[in-house]
Amino acid sequence: MATPPPDTAFDRLFVRNMVESALRIGLIFLLLLMTFDIVRPFLIPLAWGGIIAIAAFPLTLRIERWLGGRRGLAAALLTLALILILVMPCYQLTDALLRSAKTISDQLSSGQLQIPGPSEAVAGWPLVGERVYEAWSLAHNNLQEAVSQAAPRLKGIATHAASALGKGLVDVLMFIVSLVIAGGFMAYADSSSKAAHRIFVRLAGIKPGGDWARMCVATVRSVLQGVVGVAVIQTSLCAIGLFIMGIPGASVWSALILLLAVAQLPTIIVAGPIILYAFSNFATTPASIFAGWMLLAGFSDTFLKPLLMGRGLDIPMPIILIGAIGGMISGGIIGLFAGAVVLAIWYKLFNSWMEQTAIDTQPNTQAPPESQPLGETTALG
Repeated sequence: MATPPPDTAFDRLFVRNMVESALRIGLIFLLLLMTFDIVRPFLIPLAWGGIIAIAAFPLTLRIERWLGGRRGLAAALLTLALILILVMPCYQLTDALLRSAKTISDQLSSGQLQIPGPSEAVAGWPLVGERVYEAWSLAHNNLQEAVSQAAPRLKGIATHAASALGKGLVDVLMFIVSLVIAGGFMAYADSSSKAAHRIFVRLAGIKPGGDWARMCVATVRSVLQGVVGVAVIQTSLCAIGLFIMGIPGASVWSALILLLAVAQLPTIIVAGPIILYAFSNFATTPASIFAGWMLLAGFSDTFLKPLLMGRGLDIPMPIILIGAIGGMISGGIIGLFAGAVVLAIWYKLFNSWMEQTAIDTQPNTQAPPESQPLGETTALG
């Protein structure tokens, strides 16, 4: 008896569904990829805007109370103040650098530039004393010859300096855009809070997703305290020493130290040459006291960060530090904050798994709760 052919209806249905699913998934993936390419230039300003909004929103609420509840006006005034605070020092620093460079160039061209001679103590510096003394003496006795010998190095330094200055101006412009975005987030804080809450709940459910927004806010503010707060303290301590010692251009050096401290770079890059200048132009005792003070101020972040980071969180401080440092290494300044947030979230999830938190397997028919305004709950407040 002949065997009937196998029924292939199920196979055809399976293949059809598989192809349709693959096409739908592919189209969704293509749409997401195109969307990412479109919004990619705005990701960094958006991230910065969110971070600034989280940090500055409590001040917005205070200004709002002074203005009789007009949050939009409060956010606009605060944004304008932050832009002025950012732009004015940058303008003064850039103008001072350009004027100093023009003055030096004019004096060098006319032969009026005179380099003071080194003291005999410079030759006694360990390792580099003799070479520094010879180069300094040549610049004092024959500046044109010294410049001609150092021309290749000076050209490279000038190129890097111009490139760094241009990049710095672009970063300042990008930061201004981020401040404007932050102002928008703060002006529409309630809707931003609800959107963030819904996204977290959609991703991870009411528990623990509903707690993620508060944790992200607390983490960002903790990192801000540990980075910006420590940078301001470091710069203030260094500025005290610079102004008391009477170092020329103390305000410019203070601004550079602040930039290095915020960028998590060692302030000794700027403080080191200033300390050498102090030993060359001041008596040994005050120069030694100044050097000790500058070194103490420069390395004060080693004990200030553990005090300021991790406050107000039930997350161990090493988790915040590891996330911040690792994020900075992998993603720059934005990664400094995002790394701490991500690692804190994963720490929470891992801790819940270790404690074997009971998971509600019953279907949840209750709609996710709406979040409250930002000033009172999960997001910026």
